[in-house]
Amino acid sequence: MRRPSLPKPWRWRPGRPGSGAAAPRLNGHADDMRLLRNTRLRLMAVSGVVTLLILVVLGGAVYATAANEFTNGSVDRLREYATFNATWYSKYVSGTGFSRQPQDRDLQVGNRFAGLYVIGTEPDGTLLFATRFMPQAMMPLQAGLDAVANGGSDVRDVTTSSGAPVRVFSESVKLPDGTGYLIQTLADRTEEASLLGLLQTVMLCGGLLALLAALIAGYLYAGRALVPIRASIDRRQAALQRQREFAANASHELRTPLTVIGASVEDLKRNRRCKVEDVGEAVGDIEAEVRHMTALVEDMLLLARTDSGVVQIERIPLDLADIAAEAASSLSMLGQESGVNVVLDPLPAPVTGDPLRLRQLVTILVDNAVRHSPPGSNVEVQVRPAAGAAVLQVNDHGPGIKPEDLPRIFERFWRADNAPAGGTGLGLAIAKWIVEQHGGQIVAANGPEGGASFSVWLPNLPIQAAGGDAGSEIDAAEPAPSVVPAVLGQPAPSAPVAHDGPDATPAA
Repeated sequence: MRRPSLPKPWRWRPGRPGSGAAAPRLNGHADDMRLLRNTRLRLMAVSGVVTLLILVVLGGAVYATAANEFTNGSVDRLREYATFNATWYSKYVSGTGFSRQPQDRDLQVGNRFAGLYVIGTEPDGTLLFATRFMPQAMMPLQAGLDAVANGGSDVRDVTTSSGAPVRVFSESVKLPDGTGYLIQTLADRTEEASLLGLLQTVMLCGGLLALLAALIAGYLYAGRALVPIRASIDRRQAALQRQREFAANASHELRTPLTVIGASVEDLKRNRRCKVEDVGEAVGDIEAEVRHMTALVEDMLLLARTDSGVVQIERIPLDLADIAAEAASSLSMLGQESGVNVVLDPLPAPVTGDPLRLRQLVTILVDNAVRHSPPGSNVEVQVRPAAGAAVLQVNDHGPGIKPEDLPRIFERFWRADNAPAGGTGLGLAIAKWIVEQHGGQIVAANGPEGGASFSVWLPNLPIQAAGGDAGSEIDAAEPAPSVVPAVLGQPAPSAPVAHDGPDATPAA
């Protein structure tokens, strides 16, 4: 009985989650950003309120001090002028030329009493003396006279009928014979009120500008203060997004082989009475998918361990040429099965690193080149020493890499549309992580004559620096991307560089 043909695992690969548009970010990110904005605005508001309170307190204190100084100075002048006129009137009453007729007092000019007016009256209101040509608006203030009728002094700020602000000082005075009279001195406050109004305007405008500056400074400072929190939120969201994508991609990649295995098992059930050779294709499908799932799970486990920081990198002196020779020789059989010749061109290149991981790096790059090479072509593996570093380059003569695919070439689970069967989409991500753990760079580009080219630069650091705080030395030794092809005698390609950064695979 002939069993129906089953789809080969490499013939059915539904669209992957990462092949289309980027997955939407988690909804929580928008909430976190809104919380940060609200926090920033609240910090700015607090800064503005505190600044406003300080400005109000300081401005009120300055204004009150200035107004008090103006008032005290003016009252002292009025009191002295009242005393001056009281002394004159006492002498006048005691003199031989005394008359009950109202006396005129000259308006003072050129001294500290300039601009002041004086009036002297009996308690019943009879005028005794007054400044000559006193304006009608400056006539005696009856309220002030009534306040000092029984003795003492009184100061009042009033506005005349013409709208002029004046300050009135009233006092009860005793003559040498024991009789008393009332005296008032008056000063125009127009200049004082103008100065206080100008001070108030300047303080108000300056306060508003200071408040605006405080709000802007508070907003900027709050933004800088929240940078670490924002970065932490971004890292958390990126980790959650990677975890989400990892789970989705892993589920998708596992679903295909499981579907094939399930279909093969169903076929075996329907043909359970058949001989093994009659159902050998189903058994072969199961075996192929089990190998594919095993490789996929191993790669996923390695990346998960690198994310959690469990994987440790060994640091020993070694020759990258020997590592490349061992890895390339182990893949020669795979190349012969595909009709591809693996050509090794090594030169001694000392480097400090993990031999197991570096062999895995070479294996991934050579295996990837072999899978993408047409039968009858060569895969060149070159190793060259550089200034304080070692350079590895793997070239193939396949279709090359599409320009739009270059930025995503090292992403997890990403595979090009024309990728050959059998891959997991994790190999280049693992290669990138290995290079980063050794403080190096990996470049993917298209060769000048076609095909893909992967170049790796690895610094030869001392063991102490490689195993300890080597960050500064790695940064100091880090070349430009054009150095890698230059060492190999090739023109510098235009391609993305995989290195430490926001898009780097998390280091262990």
